[in-house]
Amino acid sequence: MIDVWAAVPVKAFTGAKSRTSSVLTPEQREILAAAMLEDVLAALAGSTLLAGILVNTVDPVAANLAVRYGARVVTEGALDGHTGAVNGMARVLAAEGKGALLTVPGDIPRVTSAEIDAVVASCLSAPSFTIVPAHDELGSNAVLCAPPFSVPLRFGDDSYFPHLMAARAKGIEPTIVRLPGIGLDIDHPVDLRAFVAGRPRMPTRTLALLERFGF
Repeated sequence: MIDVWAAVPVKAFTGAKSRTSSVLTPEQREILAAAMLEDVLAALAGSTLLAGILVNTVDPVAANLAVRYGARVVTEGALDGHTGAVNGMARVLAAEGKGALLTVPGDIPRVTSAEIDAVVASCLSAPSFTIVPAHDELGSNAVLCAPPFSVPLRFGDDSYFPHLMAARAKGIEPTIVRLPGIGLDIDHPVDLRAFVAGRPRMPTRTLALLERFGF
């Protein structure tokens, strides 16, 4: 079986989630970013199929959370944006001869360990490429590359279809997996409301926090 490593890029919590500033204070946004990351790390740590977890960050709070959940903290490319941080982790894994990279963001707090295992289980051979789109089918909320540099990655608000084309340009037919927990990333006030209204109700740290904030 191919050894698949989770790779989570985490920006500094200071100034996090600025697009929710109309409904959350700066302090609330920082606390929210930490809660969401912890929910994601808990899901990754509960996976039965992952070989390990990398977190790329220079934020001390994020690094402490990562260590608490058994993740390795790296900093290569951590200040180079989402794509740069993911590529930094890909370089680390490739240099160590790891089989595959599964990158997920730190803002998908409805993700479950079962969803993570479903994505990992899709990786049956190399080269291969699996992608979980965002709920709007614009973003790429989980990407599995075997080996880590099998497909060039470039993240952004409209990366899903470009990633499909990038995989096919490498001669790899992408595996598309749609999962509701991974699909719901939180960037805008409407995402906060969708998360709180989500069913079945999941007792996450993020949900408890948002309810305390009055959502």
